[in-house]
Amino acid sequence: PPGPVPPARHGHRAVAIRELMIIFGGGNEGIADELHVYNTVTNQWFLPAVRGDIPPGCAAHGFVCDGTRILVFGGMVEYGRYSNELYELQASRWLWKKVKPHPPSSGLPPCPRLGHSFSLYGNKCYLFGGLANESEDSNNNVPRYLNDFYELELQHGSGVVGWSIPVTKGIVPSPRESHTAVIYCKKDSGSPKMYVFGGMCGARLDDLWQLDLETMSWSKPETKGTVPLPRSLHTASVIGNKMYIFGGWVPHKGENIETSPHDCEWRCTSSFSYLNLDTAEWTTLVSDSQEDKKNSRPRPRAGHCAVAIGTRLYFWSGRDGYKKALNSQVCCKDLWYLDTEKPPAPSQVQLIKATTNSFHVKWDEVPTVEGYLLQLNTDLPYQAASSDSTVTPNMQGVRMDTHRQGSNSTIPNSISDTMNSTKTEYTAMKGTSVKNRPDLKASTDSNATLHSSLATNASNHNSCVVDVLRKNEGPHTSATIGVLSSCLDLRTVIPETSVSSSVSSAQTMVTQQTIKTESSSTNGAVVKDETSLTTFSTKSEVDEACALPASKISRVEAHATVMPFSKETPSNPVATMKAGERQWCDVGIFKNNTALVSQFYLLPKGKQSISKIGNADAPDYSLLKKQDLVPGTGYRFRVAAINGCGIGPFSKISEFKTCIPGFPGAPSAVRISKNVEGIHLSWEPPTSPSGNILEYSAYLAIRTAQIQDNPSQLVFMRIYCGLKTSCIVTAGQLANAHIDYTSRPAIVFRISAKNEKGYGPATQVRWLQGNNKKAPLN
Repeated sequence: PPGPVPPARHGHRAVAIRELMIIFGGGNEGIADELHVYNTVTNQWFLPAVRGDIPPGCAAHGFVCDGTRILVFGGMVEYGRYSNELYELQASRWLWKKVKPHPPSSGLPPCPRLGHSFSLYGNKCYLFGGLANESEDSNNNVPRYLNDFYELELQHGSGVVGWSIPVTKGIVPSPRESHTAVIYCKKDSGSPKMYVFGGMCGARLDDLWQLDLETMSWSKPETKGTVPLPRSLHTASVIGNKMYIFGGWVPHKGENIETSPHDCEWRCTSSFSYLNLDTAEWTTLVSDSQEDKKNSRPRPRAGHCAVAIGTRLYFWSGRDGYKKALNSQVCCKDLWYLDTEKPPAPSQVQLIKATTNSFHVKWDEVPTVEGYLLQLNTDLPYQAASSDSTVTPNMQGVRMDTHRQGSNSTIPNSISDTMNSTKTEYTAMKGTSVKNRPDLKASTDSNATLHSSLATNASNHNSCVVDVLRKNEGPHTSATIGVLSSCLDLRTVIPETSVSSSVSSAQTMVTQQTIKTESSSTNGAVVKDETSLTTFSTKSEVDEACALPASKISRVEAHATVMPFSKETPSNPVATMKAGERQWCDVGIFKNNTALVSQFYLLPKGKQSISKIGNADAPDYSLLKKQDLVPGTGYRFRVAAINGCGIGPFSKISEFKTCIPGFPGAPSAVRISKNVEGIHLSWEPPTSPSGNILEYSAYLAIRTAQIQDNPSQLVFMRIYCGLKTSCIVTAGQLANAHIDYTSRPAIVFRISAKNEKGYGPATQVRWLQGNNKKAPLN
C-alpha cells in the first residue's frame, strides 16, 4: 500500500475503528512511539497529527478500543524498564491524554509490566498476568511472571474511574506473559466469558482458561479437536463465534517438550487454528506440516499484530525468528489479510435515477469486499403498465381521478420511501474505493458506462438527497437540494470520494445547516422496500374518493403480491413461480457500490444463473449476448458481495420500472424555507419535460388510521396544484402531517409534473425533524 509505511517491528499492538487499523508501539531498532493508521478501504497508510500528552514508545503493552477512544496500559519503555501508566487517545481528534485511575480500595494498583492481556467488555477493562522486573535496577533484569487480575472501570466517553481487584473463584491460571485473552458472549444466552490461551512462563503453554465475568469463576473448559501447539507471542481474534489463533513461538519440530520443556528449541510458526467458542471445538486451518509449502500464506512470525474488521482478519509485521548466524532477529515487512467467511448480504438495491432504457442504482457498501455481483430478473410476477395515457408512471398501485386545484385528496403509498437513500452523512474517516483482486473480472462495459455517465448525468439528475438537522433554525433559513453541477459550495462534511461514492452521482448542496431534508425521485419505478415486501397487498387500492390528478392504474399492479425474503435470499426465491420466471441474469461484477444499468447478459440455454461461486470464477461476459432494457418494463434487482471466500448471499429484492416515453421527468432542486405562515416549498422544472408542463402537484403525507395499522403505507394529501413552481404549506396543514420514523423522523412531501401525456415521476422529499416527537415547527 502507498503512504508512510511504518518500519517493520514486533511487540506492537493494533485495534480497529470502523475500517481503520490503528497501530502503536513495538520496536526493532529501538522502541517505536509513532501512531500509524492503515485504511483498509483505500489501502493507504497515514500518520495522524497527534497532540496532547503523547505517551513514550512502548512494546508488549495493553491496547484496547472503546468506540473512538483507545486506551494504552503498561509495556516495556526501555530494556528492563516497564510501565504501569495509562493513556487515552481520542481518535476523533487524535488527542492523547494521560489518565490516573483511582487505586483499588484494598490492595495495590497493578505493578509495571509487559506481555499482559488487556481486554475490554462494556465499560470495563480486564488486566491479567504479564511479566514484571523483580529487580529495582533496570539493568539487572530479574523476570517475575504474574497471574494477578484487575478490573478497570471506564467513564462514559472519556476518562476512567479506577482499579479494583475482583474476588475470583476456582483455580487461577498459572503465571504467564505473552498470552492472549479475548471476551465472548453468546448471542442467545449466557454471561460474557474471558478466554486465556497459551503464553510463556519459562516454557510455552497450550492451556485454555475461561473466566465467567458475572460469577468471576475460573475454569478449564474441555475442548474437542486438535489443540494448537504450545505458544507465546501469538494473536487471538474473535470473529462471530470463533477465536482465531495465528503464529507465535512454538516448539521446534521433533522436540519432545514433555521431557525437557525448558531446554527445547523454539521457532516461529504460521500455523492457524480456531476455537468454536459455542462448541469448544478446535479446528486446524493451516497445520505445522502445511505452513512451509505455500507462498500464498504469511511466513512464520511472532510478536505480530492481528485485527478483525468485518469478517476479515488483517496481520502486519512481527519477527520471523532468531538467526544465530546473524546474531539478530529479522522482522517481517508484509501486510496480509484473511477472509474468514463469505461477506454478508448488502442492502437492497436503491434507485438513483430511471430513464426509458436505463437505471442508475446503488446499494450500501459492505466492508472488506472486493466487488459486487448485480443481477436482474425480467420475468416478473406482474406485467408492464398499460400504455393508456391516463396511467401515471410515478404512482403505481393507486386509483386516481382529476380534481380541481386546491382540493385535498389522499392516496396511500405503495412505493418505498427508501427507494433512494443516498445521503451526505459521511465521517471524515470514511473511505470509498474497494481493493480489487487482480483475478476478479469486472464488467467493463457497465463500469465504463457508469464512469462516463456520472459526468453526463450530473447536469440533468432529477434525483438527489440531502440531510440537514433542524437545530437552532431562524425564521428564514432554508435547505436547498441540487445536483453536482450546481453545487460548488458544499457546507456538509464530504470527503474526497471516488466515483463509487453515491454522493458522486447524486451530490447535494446545503445553504444552511439548519433544516435537514432527504429528496428522492420515484422516476417511474415501482419499489418495494424491506417492510413493504411483507405488506404489499390489495390494500394498495384506494376507494374512488381517494384521488390525485389524472388517472387510474393497471389493476394487475394493484393486485401484485410479493413474498417476503430473508437476508440470505436463495437463487430461486419464489417457489410458486414458473421455472422461466425464476431465472436471474447478471448485469455484471462491479468494484464499487453504484452501477448504471442499460443492458444485462442473457443466460445460456437451460442455465438458472451464469454466476459461479469461487475465488476467481467470474463468468466470461465477452462470450455472452447482451440485452437492452426496454421502456415501461419492470425489473427485479438483487446484489451480492464478493470476497476471497466467494460470493455471499444476495440482498432482498427491489423492483424498478423504466420510464414510459413522453412523460415529464421529476421536478428537481427542491427547497424548503420557513416563513410566518408555515413553510415555503419550491422546486425547479424537470430537466426533461417532454413537452409543455401543464401543472404541478405537491402532496403531504398525513396522519391517518390506515398508517397506524400499516406504517409502510403512507397516505398523501394534495396541498397544491398549479403552474407555479412553489407553494405555501400552512401551519395548519403541517399540524396534520405524518412523522415518518422508518429511518429518521421526517415529514414527507412529493412533487410531480404533468404534460400532455400525464403525470411523470414524483420527487420525494423527507424534511427531517430531529429525534423528538413534537409537532413540526416547534
